[in-house]
Formats: sequence, C-alpha cells, structure tokens
Amino acid sequence: MRIRLQRATQEHMDDTIQYYTKHAEQLAAQYDSLDFEQVHQDWLEELPRDGIALDVGAGSGRDARYLASKGLTVYAVEPAHGIREQAQRYATSPNIHWIDDSLPELAHVQRQATKFDLILLSAVWMHIAPSQRQRAFRKLSSLLKPNGKMVVSLRHGASPDGRTMHPVDADELKQYAQQQGLSYKLLERRDDKLERPDVYWQTVILRLPDDGTGAFPLLRNIVINDSKASTYKVALLRTLLRIAEGHPGAVIERTAKHVALPMGLVALYWLKLYKPLLDTFNMQQGGSRGLGFVKENGWQTLTRFNANDFYIGRCILDQGEAQNLHRTLKDIASTIKNMPAKYITLPGTNEGVFEVELKRTNAPKHGLMLDYEYLKSLGIFYVPISIWDVLANYSVWIEPALVNEWVTLMEGYNRSHPNAYSKVDYLNALRWENPERSTRQVRDRVAALADVDCCWSGSHLNKSAYAVDHAFPFARWPNNDLWNLLPTKTAINAAKSDKLPTRQRLLHSKDYILNWWQRAWQDNSREFFTKANLALPDLAPANTNFEDVFAALTVQRDRIKQLQQLQDW
Repeated sequence: MRIRLQRATQEHMDDTIQYYTKHAEQLAAQYDSLDFEQVHQDWLEELPRDGIALDVGAGSGRDARYLASKGLTVYAVEPAHGIREQAQRYATSPNIHWIDDSLPELAHVQRQATKFDLILLSAVWMHIAPSQRQRAFRKLSSLLKPNGKMVVSLRHGASPDGRTMHPVDADELKQYAQQQGLSYKLLERRDDKLERPDVYWQTVILRLPDDGTGAFPLLRNIVINDSKASTYKVALLRTLLRIAEGHPGAVIERTAKHVALPMGLVALYWLKLYKPLLDTFNMQQGGSRGLGFVKENGWQTLTRFNANDFYIGRCILDQGEAQNLHRTLKDIASTIKNMPAKYITLPGTNEGVFEVELKRTNAPKHGLMLDYEYLKSLGIFYVPISIWDVLANYSVWIEPALVNEWVTLMEGYNRSHPNAYSKVDYLNALRWENPERSTRQVRDRVAALADVDCCWSGSHLNKSAYAVDHAFPFARWPNNDLWNLLPTKTAINAAKSDKLPTRQRLLHSKDYILNWWQRAWQDNSREFFTKANLALPDLAPANTNFEDVFAALTVQRDRIKQLQQLQDW
C-alpha cells in the first residue's frame, strides 16, 4: 500500500513537472507580467542585504533575477526543463546559478555544501504531496544558515488545469517549524495579484536561531574542558575541520543524523598534521607511553618524507613505499577508533560523539593511488550532522581555538625538553602546509608547454617572469590542488593578492582556465580529477569533465565568500 502511494505521489509530481515544461512559454509570460515587489510586497523588509539565496521552484526566474539585482547570489532550482530553458534565455546575472533539482530530495542542492541566508518557496508548497512535506521541510531547514530565513508563500484555491495542487495549511508549517526549532511568523492574507476570485495567498516566514544545534557548546567543551592525556582529541577535531572546510566532495553519505567520510581521508589528514610535529621538530604529544600510531614497520619507515609528499591523488608505484604508507594509515585509523573517537563523549555521559567502522584490507601488491576508492577502503568515519555543519561553516573561528589549545598542551608536555621551544616554534610547526613547495608541478608544466597564457587575462606569459596564483587565496583557504593553481602575470597576481575573485571575473576567465587545465593536466587527469572531485562540491567521484569542475569551482567560490567574507577582486 505504502509503495503504491509513493508511486502515485511521484507520478503526480512528474505530471506537474511535465505540465510546466509543455506550457513553459505561456506560464513564463504569466509570471513575468507581475513584478517581484507586487507579488512579495508583504515581506520585502525581511530581504537580506547580501548573502546567498535559494529559490526553489524558480520558474521563469523573475524572483531570482530580482534577488540577484539586490546583491544576493542566487541558486535557482527548477525541475521543469522547459520553463528553466525559458528563464535562461534572459540576459541573466552571473550571480544566478541554475540547478535541475526538486523537492523533497534536493540532492544536487545538498551536494553544494552551502547554507543559505534566504530560502524562497513561492507558489511551490501546494505541489508537494502531504506525505512528503515533513521530509521536504526537514531538508530545507538543514540548508538554512543560523539566523537564515525561509519564506513560503501558500496558494489557496483549486487547480484550474492539469497541475496537481494539494490543500495547504499554515498551521502545518507551524508544527514543522516547532519540530525543527525554527521561529514562525504568519503574515496577513492577501488577494491574488492576477485577480483570480477563487485564489488567495498567505506568507509564512521561518527563521533558524543562531547556533540552535548545541554544536558550538559541545565543541568548546571538547576543546577547552575535556581532560587530555595527549593531543589526540584536538588533532581529530582539526583533521575533521580541514576535511569539512576543504573537501565537501569527500562525503560518502549525508543523512539527517550524520555525515559519512572515508576513514582513509581522516587518517591521511592526521598523518599530515603530525608529520612535522614528530619528524621535523620532535615535539612531544603526550605522556610517556608513546603514540599508538608510531610503529617501526609503519610510521618509522616514512620519516624521510615530509607532509607535502602525501596528498590526495598521489600515485605511489613503488611497492615497498605503498605498503609502508598503507600500514601507517591503518595504524592511524586504529588509533583514532580506540582513542580520541572512543573518549570524545557527550558531557556527563559515556555516549561517544563519533563512530568509526574499520574494514579489513590487504597490503597493496602493485602500488596504490590516494584516491576516493582507496581512502574509502579503510573504513567509514561518522560525524554528527550538527558538528559537521559547524566545522564547515565556522572554521575561521574554530581553528584558532584548536591551534591555541594544541600549543598549550605541547607547552606542558615539552617543558623538560632539552631544546626548549617558544610559542612561535609551536605555531610554525602547526602551520598547515608549505604553499611554495606545491607550485613546482605547475612550473614544470609551464616549462614543458610551447606557450602559456595568463589564466586571468588571456595574454601571453613570459616564462622567465610569471607567478603561480592560488585562485582561492591560500592564506584563507589552504588548498594546493592542481585545479586551484593558475599561472598568471606577476602584476596581476600582485594586484589580486589574498582577494577572492568575483563570480563575474571567474566566468570572464572561464575559457582561459579551461584551456590551461586541459593542456596542462590532460595527461595527468587522474590526479587532477581525484583532487577536484574530493575538494569541490557536487562532483561525482568518477567525474572526468573539466567543465563540471569549473561549475563546482564557482559554487565553492560562493561558499568561501559566504563563510569568510573575503575582499572581492
């Protein structure tokens, strides 16, 4: 019975989408006959001054164009390709990003790894079957930023045509809002602007209170108040922070409760964090019992390497080196499961915050590549969704607290060290990466190619005097992936500095960037795409399309702008 009901519900939705496609021109003209201010005048004062908006059921794009004109970056979701194509024929703002997606799943929107200041559902809710509304509302709520608003316009009145429209009730939204911890405000009833006598409208405004998840207090308790016999707890949080901030594409599964990550990726970042502390500076990380993951046939075989030698996408052909790294990552994964993941608990309880599932794996026989499949083969690490969202969205404030606590712990552990360290020494040891080392591969490719153009201006580069620019500034978003490193003119690089390119500038430079990627990395595409697919949102692990990487690049640009408020370039 339930399966038949779900099938019938989906068929009704499909019929409605087909109706919007078949009558796209007529419906687009109808929507565009009214201005945004006419339709939404009752909540105009609630409009954010800036930020990112999600327009679900964007139709002709009228509302998306207005929101973009007011300075918002707009993600316009429309499942009916006919009317979406109508909308895209306009000379639209570069601040509008069109997505083929639909409720209740919003699968592509979820993979953008973005939170929104405004979510607008204008004349959409009546198309959602009552059996799917609670799930749809939960999805939408999860996409709101703290203090973000969701505006839902409710259409009352029978459907005059082939579209399926279900009865709507503002009290239903009030109930859902209470379940999700949102504030609720119902505006006065208003008549239909197209003067249809049997149609009237209500507007509901919902808001997510700032940090309503309790994740901030929990993280603060772990960082500041938890007892620590070693730096493990802080290291695990910083590892997860780096993944949440820099690798939205690495998520295996996202549910209402948790995010699932490849255990190998967690182990790899742990390795990169501890490598300079142990092998370069010999800084003590705990008591006298030693570190569980530092073993003679694993970690100790890799001491000649530095942290930058282990990166996503690296292919290790030497069998012995591959087996040594494999054993090291397995040792790290076991230590994480049995130590910090086990002893990070909810305050006052023995209930663990994180879950770890390790998998039995054999040592590689013919080398290995640090790609998605290998990293996933070591197991799964589960992060509560509230913790993940806070780590992803507020890393700019959380990371300094983690680094400060790590320094404090090391100061205590290393007081008796024969070569006393200063606080500056500890901070330098905890620096994420050395960006200068990462440009060597790009410079080698520039030297090998006959001629290279500047990725920002398109003009010819002088190979004896050029710069390698991080498209997203390394000082604020540490990433040395091939897709993020662009050869540019020295003067342009100096002018850009640590600014973030605007969406308009990215789109203007699209052909130059794609040309560089294709020429430089076509023969090394496996490493290029492995890095891009894990670092950028909404890319499949097996993606090999440069255009898709560029589209994800623009989404990541919006995400970084939202989270860090960098100066535009």
